[in-house]
Parts: sequence; C-alpha cells; structure tokens
Amino acid sequence: MSASNSYRLRCSLPAHEMDVRGLAAAAFPDGAFVSVSRDRTARLWVPNPSEKQAFTEMLCMNGHSNFVSCVCVIAPNETYPRGLIATGGHDNNICVFSLDRPDPLFTLKGHKNTVCTLSAGKFGTILSGSWDTTAKVWLGEKCMMTLQGHTAAVWAVLILPDQGLMLSGSADKTIKLWKAGRCENTYTGHEDCVRGLAVINDVEFFSCSNDASIRRWMVTGECVQIYYGHTNYIYSLAVFPNGQDFISSGEDRTLRVWRKGECSQTIRLPAQSVWCCCILPNGDIAVGASDGIIRVFTESEDRVASAEDVQAFEDELSKAIIDPKTGDLGDIKIEDLPGREHLSEPGNRDGQTRLIKEDSNVEAYQWSMSDERWVKIGDVVGGSSQQSSKQVMYEGKEYDFVFTIDVNEGGPPMKLPYNVTDDPWLVAHNFLEKNDLSPMFLDQVANFIIENTKGQTLGAAPASVADPFTGAGRYIPGSGEGSHGFGVDPFTGAGRYIPGSESTGTGHSGGADPFTGGSAYSSSSRQKATTNIFFPNTDGVMFEQANITQILGKLRELNNDAPADHKLSDAALDCLEKLLMLVSDTKSQEQPTADQISVLWRTSHWPEDIVFPVLDILRLAVRHPEVNAQLCGGTEGASLCNHLLGLMTPEGRPANQMLALRTLCNCFSGSHGRALLLGHRDTVLSRAGDLRAVCNKNIHVALATLLLNYAGRLYGQPAEIEAKAQCLSVASTALEVVQDKEAVFRLLVALGTTVAGDNTAKDLARSLGVNSQISKYARVSEPAKVGECCRLVLDELQ
Repeated sequence: MSASNSYRLRCSLPAHEMDVRGLAAAAFPDGAFVSVSRDRTARLWVPNPSEKQAFTEMLCMNGHSNFVSCVCVIAPNETYPRGLIATGGHDNNICVFSLDRPDPLFTLKGHKNTVCTLSAGKFGTILSGSWDTTAKVWLGEKCMMTLQGHTAAVWAVLILPDQGLMLSGSADKTIKLWKAGRCENTYTGHEDCVRGLAVINDVEFFSCSNDASIRRWMVTGECVQIYYGHTNYIYSLAVFPNGQDFISSGEDRTLRVWRKGECSQTIRLPAQSVWCCCILPNGDIAVGASDGIIRVFTESEDRVASAEDVQAFEDELSKAIIDPKTGDLGDIKIEDLPGREHLSEPGNRDGQTRLIKEDSNVEAYQWSMSDERWVKIGDVVGGSSQQSSKQVMYEGKEYDFVFTIDVNEGGPPMKLPYNVTDDPWLVAHNFLEKNDLSPMFLDQVANFIIENTKGQTLGAAPASVADPFTGAGRYIPGSGEGSHGFGVDPFTGAGRYIPGSESTGTGHSGGADPFTGGSAYSSSSRQKATTNIFFPNTDGVMFEQANITQILGKLRELNNDAPADHKLSDAALDCLEKLLMLVSDTKSQEQPTADQISVLWRTSHWPEDIVFPVLDILRLAVRHPEVNAQLCGGTEGASLCNHLLGLMTPEGRPANQMLALRTLCNCFSGSHGRALLLGHRDTVLSRAGDLRAVCNKNIHVALATLLLNYAGRLYGQPAEIEAKAQCLSVASTALEVVQDKEAVFRLLVALGTTVAGDNTAKDLARSLGVNSQISKYARVSEPAKVGECCRLVLDELQ
C-alpha cells in the first residue's frame, strides 16, 4: 500500500483527564467532532483555521454526576439548526446539549443502570442501551417505549435507515431487530458480548464483539461474512461513506482499517484500550483511548503532523509496555527470538509485528508500509520464559503488577495497579473509590491482591489470575473456546347463532358514518375540499348490534348440556334474559338489578367452550351506565379486565377472543369503563396486539376498534405521549398482517386520531416508518373510505 492511501498521524489532543469513551462527528461546525470521557465531561472539537493539523476545544459540556460513556449527535432541525448532542453515563441518565451552552437543555431519566450506548435517528429520535438489559426509544423529553428481551447488558444500539427498524447488541451474545417496539428477529453467532454495531446500507450492518471478530449481517438474519484480525475485545467500529470499507478499535491497542474485506492497515497506539473511533466528514479518523488522548489520523499529505509530532508519537509508542498475556502478541520464548539484524528484512504487509531480542529484553516492532520501515511499538514484559526486573508502566507510573479486572460481566475491563510495598487494603479502597464501585467489594479485592501476589516480587500478573468479580480468567481469544377462523357456524352448524355475524360496530356521532356503511355514508357525498370526516374520532366506536332471539336460544341450548356445577336455574336464566332485553332497549327507564348483574358476572366464568353467548350478553350490558359502573368500577373493574384478558390469550378460542375484545371496546361507553381501560392500557394493548396473528377478520376489526377508542381518549393530551407511542406501535405491527379492509380503515382512523394536533406523535410515527407502511392504501378505491382516510393520514405526516 502506497503512502497516498495509508493513514498517518494528524494530531494528538490531550483532551481529557481520564479515558475517552465515545466519539461522534458533529453536525456543526464543519469538520467538528464531540468526545466524552470518564472525567464526566463532553467536549466539542473544531478544526483550527490557522493550523491545518490541529483542533481547538469549542465547548466543554457538564451535566453528569458520574463517568460519561457514550455520545450521539442529533441531526439539525428547525428548532436546533446546529443539531444537538446526547450523552449517556454511569449516573443512569442521558443529557441533551445544544452547542451554545455548557449545561444540558434537558435530562432523560428512566434507565436503572449505566447508559452505555446511544444512536440518533430521524425526527429527533434517540435509542439508548443500558446495563439494565433494556433499550429505550426517546423523542423530545419523553420515553416512547422500552425494548425488553435481552438477558444481559445492552452494549450497542443502532437505528437503521429503514424507518422503524432498530438493532440492539448485548452481553447475552445476541443481536435483536426491533420494529415498532417488538422484537422481529434475534441474530446469534457471536461467542461473547456484542460491543458495537454500524450501518452498511438499508439491508446490511456490521457487529463487533469481545470474541475478537467482526460480522457482516443481512437484516433478514444471515451472517454473510466474518472478519478476523484483532487479538482481543473489539469495542468500536465505523463505516466509510462508500458503505464497504470500515475501521475498528479494541483492547489490543490498535485501530484497524479494513478495505475490500481485508485489514489493510493496523495502527498501534500507546494505550491499552482503544475505546472508540469515528470517521470525520473529510475521511480522517479520530480515536479515543484509555490514556485520555484523542488522536486523529489522515490520508491527506496536507494534514499530516509535523515530523517532530510524528517522532514524538513514535517515541511514546516505543516506550509502551506490552504484556503478552493480553493476547496482543501470543506466547513468547526469548531463546527462540532473533536479534536486531532481523529488522533489516522488510515486512510484507502493513501492521505486521516482529519481536526481537535485545540483550535480556524483548522489543516489539511494527512494519509501516507508508514509511517502508520498522517502527518500535513497545517493550514486552512477562513473557513465558522471561523474568525481567522491568516494572509495568500504567498512567505514567511504574508498578510491579497491573491487574485487569472485569467488574461487570461482559463489561469494560478496569486496571488495578499495585506495588509489593503497598497496603493491599488501601489499594483496594482507592480502586473501588476511583471506579465508583461498591465498598462491599473491599474484602474481595484486597484478598484478590494478596492471593495473586504471594511470593511475587516483580513482573506481570500470572496468566492464571482469576478475576475477583467474575471468578474467571481474563479473556484471551483462542484460549477456550395460525390460525383459527369461522366457518358458517363453527359452534353448532349452519343457520344458527354466530357470534360476530352482525354489524361490525357503530359510532356515536350522527350524520355520515364511515363505520357502519350503507346509505348513511357515501364517498360521493363527501366534499372534495380538505374536509376530514374520519379523524380525530373522539366519540368512540361500539359494537351494539345483536340478534337477541338467537343469543337467548343458544344460551338455553348450551345450558341444557352444561356440567351440573355450571348449569343455571330457570330463575338465573330469566335474570339473564331480562337483563339482555333491558340493555338492548335504549328507551327503557328500568335499571338492571344487582341480582341480574351478579348472575351475568358469575355465568361469564362458564367453561370456555360454552361461554360465548354469555360474553355476547356481557358485551351488550357494559354499555348500560349502571352495569358499566358496577362491573368496571373499583376492585370489580380489575377483576373484569383480568378475566377478559384471560380469554384473549393467543391459544384461546377465536369466538371468545373476539367477544372479549368487543366487550373492552364497549366499556369505553361509560366513565368507569374508560377509567378502567386507561389505567390498564399497557397490559390491555399488549395482549390485544398479540391477537393480530390470529387469522380472523372479526378479531382484526375488534382489535382495530379498541385501538381507535384508545386513540380517541388520548386525543388532545400531548402529555400522554408514551400511551400514544404504544397505540402507534400496536397499529403499525397490526397493519403488517391485517388484510380485511374494514380493519385497515379503523387502524388508519386510529393512526390519524393519535397524531392529529400532536407534533411529537407525528415525529414518532415518522420515525416508526408509518408513512411508507400505509402508503399502499392510498390507492385503494373500494371501499373508497380506505384510500381517502389514508391520504389524509399521509397529509398529517408530511
């Protein structure tokens, strides 16, 4: 590789007082980037106009009370034309900054442990991952949804270009694909924690892992390529604009440049952990490491550092102490190593490492293809046959031991330096305090030091050292290895009572009614202007039609064959008949009795194979104010809700599923029912959403109606954005499988009602890809209301 396309040092920025843990290219100014550190700050760096190689700190941002571990840049919008910066930290918070003030605009709280990864999407969406095993979707100052499914820390998150698709990588070794808040796919293959994710294009992405590999995946789930080169944990990767070449960095002290699927350049750094890397708009590369320094590398001759700065970098690199037990160099036997004369032979690839024996020492050199020479990258200590008196350098000081401690399972390793003259208890105390760890570990760490320094006077820690937190040795790669449907009558045969065979539900409002069809609604009667008769629909839609004679006939028939302990007396049957007649007569002044309601509630617990006519009566009865108050209020309300949810399990009977959904819809007709369902919204919509997989149009219509009724109650309440987010999520996932046009129409009305008059909800809908998902319905001409409503929803989302 010639010098023209090899990266060389541009500058070294003594940026932070502690490890640099995250980097991201900024939206403004041109060529700027932002860094975050364990020193609890974020800093914005801009190119120095008077010196091509240099950067100047433009802004130092403070807001976290603990280490800052990750950063992302939110794209500019009308409100913030310079974009925003989001940072996550060990205080469990996300701070969002503008570029004109050092303190946060606002702080996002909700995670229960360290926020260790962030990704920004369109319309201001933020995706965060945490040690609490969850990922969260944020918009503005609100959490829209929580993604749950991983069993260990979420170390990497990514919002894909295809709107609505999100990825999370975890210490449980898996990657999950999410759409509208639901896990759509789980990718397996990595043998250790997944630490980083990066977009390649609309259908592909990269992942990197503690298993020292990089994988290329199709969104559909196939791993199409695996890249090997690193010799230890890989923490970070970034993709060049061509969508093919990329960079990576890790615990083996290297930044690696990958072109055409091969590692074309290896750049070693004088720091053990190269935590992060990013590609700047001009193609330069910024890397952050455990020594608190940001180093920028460039291909441009105009921006290469001065000869003095390059020499200073090489001198620093040559003084580095390399412990082969980290896996960087492999096993070393001094007696087998050649002398300095071996360096007269040129290397055959950039980054090739060569060890030589110099007296009793071992030195490591790396071949620079661009300079056509061997560059010293450090002195090796602790080789398998070496007992040198040389100490280990850490943070500018020499120590007898520098232990590597994995504090959190799959988490970043921490360094514990120790001299044999130190008090192990004091060293343990300082280590815990420095790293904000619980004092409860004091005895554990102190005893670890004592146990692993017995009889030792100099040199690195033995290879068999056990980590005091996990009990395991330090990781060295290579050291170990549907459906139900209705026939004409699925219950008793043709020509008999069929639940759901009546109208699909009615709305309360008069005039043209797009829900009932028939002469009440005609597309030609709709004014061609921007008149919107579809949404927002705040009246709700109820299932009110019924064939009373057939319901009662089926009830009596099934009661005759019911088990003895469930069979109703004639008096009880009369109670139900009177109740049904009463609630079906809207002009009746008579009130249901407590006895009638009691019999209805008791009978609704009949065996699932015969309960459906009782559920039909319940569905009609909850519309009555008295029944609504009695069954939906107080503790009875929670019992009703739980009973209906129990009938809605995916393996349940379709008739019961549908009637339970319709009963929930009709509960919205009364204030007690509305309060009940709003209070149990999360559970109800989650269970209802699962029924989208049941191939039954009546169930789909009922599901869509339930969503519509929820959307109507949330209309005009911008503070209820989390509830609206769930409505959008369930509607979006339902639209992927629902075929019935009436169900599609009601889902469109629910979407329109959810976003109407709420810019935050609109942004969230856009980020979930609702526009592209529903656009196909804009061309539907039969029934005309589907196409018309769809076009109005699309107009709202413009």
